[in-house]
Amino acid sequence: MNYINEINEALETFLPVGDDKVSQAMRYSVRNGGKRVRPQLTLEFCKVCGGDPKKALPFACAVEMIHTYSLIHDDLPCMDDDDYRRGKPSCHVAFGEANALLAGDGLLTLAFLTLTKAELPADNIVKACAVLSQAAGVCGMIGGQVMDLENEGRTVGTETLEKTDELKTGELIRCACELGCIAAGADDKQIDAACRYARGIGIAFQIVDDILDVTSDTKTLGKPVGSDDGNQKSTYVSALGLEKARQLSIEYTLSAKAALSAFECDTAELDDFADKMLNRKN
Repeated sequence: MNYINEINEALETFLPVGDDKVSQAMRYSVRNGGKRVRPQLTLEFCKVCGGDPKKALPFACAVEMIHTYSLIHDDLPCMDDDDYRRGKPSCHVAFGEANALLAGDGLLTLAFLTLTKAELPADNIVKACAVLSQAAGVCGMIGGQVMDLENEGRTVGTETLEKTDELKTGELIRCACELGCIAAGADDKQIDAACRYARGIGIAFQIVDDILDVTSDTKTLGKPVGSDDGNQKSTYVSALGLEKARQLSIEYTLSAKAALSAFECDTAELDDFADKMLNRKN
């Protein structure tokens, strides 16, 4: 599963072309690479549900814009206060705090315009707008970010960590998978299976993030390590230790892969993708 070139080309068609600082900051952050986890999942689930991945590209780009906006805001001094992202200066370091804030806002709103560019039935586009807004809002990603901030400076258990991560990280991954299903006109059984897969890899993804924050280095990770400890955040590592946290990430990955049995077509790419996310180094 490798749609990165197609995703990057499509993103270029939707990004603003102006020379103003905010447009530059939006392009800078979106172009700053990454694994494109969420848009790739959108396109692959469209494929396994019998749809045309090319028609799902606006959906895939929209979810990547939401993800990028969240990273811009996460790095701000009022949030995680990180100066580097993917080995380059964070958006607020490169363009100033105000421009970074507005660049994130710009990507948030551009995402919903991008959804409307899909050459799909209007009902599918309306459903996609509802799903993405729910996943990105206070009952989804933002709600998880609020919980994450509240967890700072205090010890919380794995149940609270899982709830936080289901919202902060998992909701956008779930949304990405569901958007692919919507683009293909999938049935409820397929959507449910896609959401169960997403939940498994979403929590596993965050556990691996917590592990890498302790075990990796800044050059490999592309951002400062040890920031969780510096921000006094409870993590799976602080709650369980490295060994048990790693085992839990494996268990969630296996549960994600098990959900793929609901699909009648070949899901080997999604199976391999789950393993790659589990074993990633950055």
